[in-house]
Amino acid sequence: MIFKSLCRHAGIGANSYLLETNTARLVLDAGMHPKHEGMEATPHFEFLEDGSVDAIAISHSHLDHVGTLPVLLRDQPQARVFMSPETSELASALLHNSVNVMQSQRIEHGITDYPLFDHRELDDITRGFWVQGIDKPFDLDPMGTMRATFHDAGHILGSVGMTIEGAGKKVMYTGDVNFECSTLQKGADFPEDEVDAMIVETTRGEVPRKDGYDRRNEEDDLAEAIAGVLARGGSVLIPVFAIGKTQEVLGMLHRFKEEGRVPEKTPVYIGGLSTKMTHIYDRFSDLSRRSLKGFRFMKDMELETGKRRSRGPIPFRNGCIYALSSGMMTEKTVSNLFARQGLLENKKHGLFFVGYADPETPGGRIREAKQGEGVLLDAEFGKVPLKCEMRVFDFSGHSTRDAIADYVVKVAPRKIFLVHGDDGAVEWFRAELQERLPDSQIIVPLPGEEHRI
Repeated sequence: MIFKSLCRHAGIGANSYLLETNTARLVLDAGMHPKHEGMEATPHFEFLEDGSVDAIAISHSHLDHVGTLPVLLRDQPQARVFMSPETSELASALLHNSVNVMQSQRIEHGITDYPLFDHRELDDITRGFWVQGIDKPFDLDPMGTMRATFHDAGHILGSVGMTIEGAGKKVMYTGDVNFECSTLQKGADFPEDEVDAMIVETTRGEVPRKDGYDRRNEEDDLAEAIAGVLARGGSVLIPVFAIGKTQEVLGMLHRFKEEGRVPEKTPVYIGGLSTKMTHIYDRFSDLSRRSLKGFRFMKDMELETGKRRSRGPIPFRNGCIYALSSGMMTEKTVSNLFARQGLLENKKHGLFFVGYADPETPGGRIREAKQGEGVLLDAEFGKVPLKCEMRVFDFSGHSTRDAIADYVVKVAPRKIFLVHGDDGAVEWFRAELQERLPDSQIIVPLPGEEHRI
């Protein structure tokens, strides 16, 4: 079996990998890079001969794993596309939204490559998705020479890692994984059987978990911070990603209200793509391996948007909680607009981050700023002073570096491919695993390099 990275750039984004035997070819994920534009945001699909791929397996619905699937299928129309039922629905909605975003970027920034695909093309593609449940082996190629099994990865709804078997070899691909239980998602349930190779995400390799961290205590600290803002007449903005983080925050807010930590009648706003994704989460409330079994956000919470009576712009009022995209407060998104329109510069309000924000994004700049310092939120406007309360909470959907390293050591694969991480993160894993598994070969794959398993 041969492993080859199709990633165009190092680090996180445009994730895509090839596993090949003499009889079958499988592509793992087909992502879009968030920091690049046009064809530079796509993987090296030109490494694949047209019509040569038997199957494509998608680990989950985030854009850096599924965002260029239609581009890949254009030259591989015969390939079967496998994913979980939840990912099928989430990915379809996200890709349609991506078309709209790319159309806007074509107009605003003159990116002539955009959109990379259109809505009609997506409709044709999504009708052909092959959905598979977890822990049920299935054939990847017509002759059944390569097989896969999905395992719950605990990252977001429908996320999976997978075991691939072919040519007498067994490979484990973690995808994005979280071994810890969170408000909504249960922790990953991965096998510990022996494998010949493992493809391992390294996202948090540079970030050690703070001493004494406890998830429940972190949630309670967020509840206390929200209550403090509301008590002084302010509003809280929580920048969130539409898939995963929105629903995690809503689950926390539901608990806070039930326990009286936050006033029960406090309005909670979500909107846009987050609303559509939350409806999908609700459709799988009884069908997926998750906490809050049967709980439906849109039915069981008094949300102030996403309903027919709330189709207009989200109003900015005091005494409210706003869980709005984007999580990194990218220019022109609702969270960025709210911050610019009075929230950031008013000390009675609160801005609370619950996930990662790239240092080069508006969210990242806010997190690095000192109180009173001007922050550039949008290049078309001037800087805005940071005067509101700003805090960062650790509710990452990715496992800690130690938990992932412990899992890899437990399985002890002979070859370990380190992917999905910045240079420092990959280096931490390389050094840690080389020390703990001296008989294993640790590989940081370069694009296009072939590695025999």
